[in-house]
Amino acid sequence: MTGPITVETLDTVKPEVVSQINRARQQLRGLVYADLRLEVREAQAASAENGQSKQASRDATVCLGIRALAGAKIIAPGYYGRVLGTAELAKLPEILREGLRHACARAKTSAAQKMALRRQMAGLGKSLTNTVLAPIEVRQETVPASFQIDPRSVPLPEIIRHTTEVSRAVTGLDPAIRYNHVASFTTLTRQLFANSDGTLLDQTTALTEGSCHVVAERNGVVQENWDAIGHQRGYEVLLHGAAEELLFHPDLASFALQLARETVALCAAPPCPTTPDPVVVVTDPHFNALLCHEIIGHPTELDRALKMETAYAGRSWLLQDLAVHQIGRRIASPAVTAYSDPGLPGYGHYRYDDEGTPGKRVTHIDHGVFQGFMNNRQTAAILGAEPNGHAKATDASLVPLIRMSTTVFAPGDRPPQDILQEVETGYYVVSHKIPSIAESRENFRISARKVYEIRHGKIGQLFRDGGIMADSKNFLMSIDAVGKDFQLFPIPNCGKGQPMQTKRVGNGGPTMRGLARLIGASR
Repeated sequence: MTGPITVETLDTVKPEVVSQINRARQQLRGLVYADLRLEVREAQAASAENGQSKQASRDATVCLGIRALAGAKIIAPGYYGRVLGTAELAKLPEILREGLRHACARAKTSAAQKMALRRQMAGLGKSLTNTVLAPIEVRQETVPASFQIDPRSVPLPEIIRHTTEVSRAVTGLDPAIRYNHVASFTTLTRQLFANSDGTLLDQTTALTEGSCHVVAERNGVVQENWDAIGHQRGYEVLLHGAAEELLFHPDLASFALQLARETVALCAAPPCPTTPDPVVVVTDPHFNALLCHEIIGHPTELDRALKMETAYAGRSWLLQDLAVHQIGRRIASPAVTAYSDPGLPGYGHYRYDDEGTPGKRVTHIDHGVFQGFMNNRQTAAILGAEPNGHAKATDASLVPLIRMSTTVFAPGDRPPQDILQEVETGYYVVSHKIPSIAESRENFRISARKVYEIRHGKIGQLFRDGGIMADSKNFLMSIDAVGKDFQLFPIPNCGKGQPMQTKRVGNGGPTMRGLARLIGASR
């Protein structure tokens, strides 16, 4: 195989992928199941600092990931992951055979160790059981990308020019701006998934992202903000913004300039006060995107709840063990419903996850009552549940983990202005910044970009360096109003696992009103 790596490269190797996965079941002794992901990603990126071009790249990568279940008296998993270059693609059949053999050998070694420990540790050893995957349908499908401007078609010099112009505009906006960094990223990714049961999926995804980091200083007060826009679309996202029903944001230039204006304005705002007791807080959709991410999304990942990710990502207060848990119990007010849905637009959208399972909507909270978790095939089998398609990896060379798709607070039926006008005294908490969350997510502290005082139903004084803090259940139980202004936002930097996998996910929600302590600046 010669020539540059492109997503079309997978057209030439697809028959070989199918052939190798089919042969593995027959030729590898002890193999019970295998799946294989082969992925090509073409990406372009540029960044600028203070109006000067900083960095740019155009690259293509190929990643391979294989999972095998194998063993004799007991079954265990084995994995093989690799990043490939152009020269290695010429040897792809050999690499696939070796990868399948390697994953199978690891699985059999793990199975043998499991069996040995079962014999050595009589009581505790009984917890070492077969690795079982809940069944899914065999499917064959091609899923195309959606875009107006192919991420690969934009000349890199044009991306550099546009990004630098935006940074230059931010630099010249106000003398108070001390630093800015603007970045653009656009990519097309195609993944083949094949398993020994006969599933063959061919999915292509476009993704484009812009971000801006601004530092401003005036009269000794320093303010720093960072935010991002993005969508599973082409380069048009940065030129024209996104304008779908649930997901909308301006173009990169308008977004960056608005963030800069807010940062400068905050330099003139007084520091946010701290309240000794909970007060009425109205949180906007942007703030609730991160709140939902932290107190709904992460604790409803079933690998965390089952203690599989304890050392790397923490646990979940929603499930102490299989006998002590919150399933079927009230953890929020009847006004609160929350769910994860890969069918929603944005960063968390996909048709099939990295196990070949169709992505399904999972209701976590139904009118205040906790319902269940995001899972993968292994954890679904443990609980006797149906797989809901939330096993995802940052790239195909890495082991899929249970990750959020698009996790949201569901919309209510209240106009957001009415929710604010009903508040006699309280605070309006606008746009998220930095989270600080308990290990099991049972309480939180999240800072906001802006906090406004509410007096007699009207928005008043702007404060800087504020946020809210609360026990997660207490806060959710206090929600007494939910708006109909539902919005989705990109979260580009969700981390989990070891080695760390940084993933882009979607989150969102409407305006909500509840009770929390207001936490102000230390200065």
